[in-house]
Amino acid sequence: MATANKNLSVYDKATVPDAKDLRFGIVVAEWNESITEGLFNGAIEALVDCGAQSDNIIRWNVPGSFELTYGCKKLITSEKVDAVIAIGSVIRGETQHFDFVCSAAAQGIKDLNVKFDVPVIFCVLTDNTLQQAQERSGGKHGNKGTEAAIAAIKMAKLGA
Repeated sequence: MATANKNLSVYDKATVPDAKDLRFGIVVAEWNESITEGLFNGAIEALVDCGAQSDNIIRWNVPGSFELTYGCKKLITSEKVDAVIAIGSVIRGETQHFDFVCSAAAQGIKDLNVKFDVPVIFCVLTDNTLQQAQERSGGKHGNKGTEAAIAAIKMAKLGA
């Protein structure tokens, strides 16, 4: 559980590899757009802050978090990228739909990491309420998009 009022997205730039020569893919779910756009903006800001060139960042949209796996797979197989960030937001509702979508997204992204030699970073918020999602997409708990971008840079450089 996140610590109350603590921004968990602060990073030490000195510990992050230079992203100047890296190429990134970002697949963004359109569902819960106000949240996923916040996550996307956090990811872009962190990538650029760490040296990534804007023209080395490819964005693809998919309808929802369930479709992230396919979108990431197609991006990996059609574009030369060093890492992919899968951005989504699933907010609990009154049915079990939440559980199925969250599980499928997590398992699908895990499967991509096993199958391909390109790291796919899981940046899918799975919150109980809209307020929790807002707090993690640029609110009081920081921005998980920022954290995903830092993870993408570090994973792209892993073993390099």
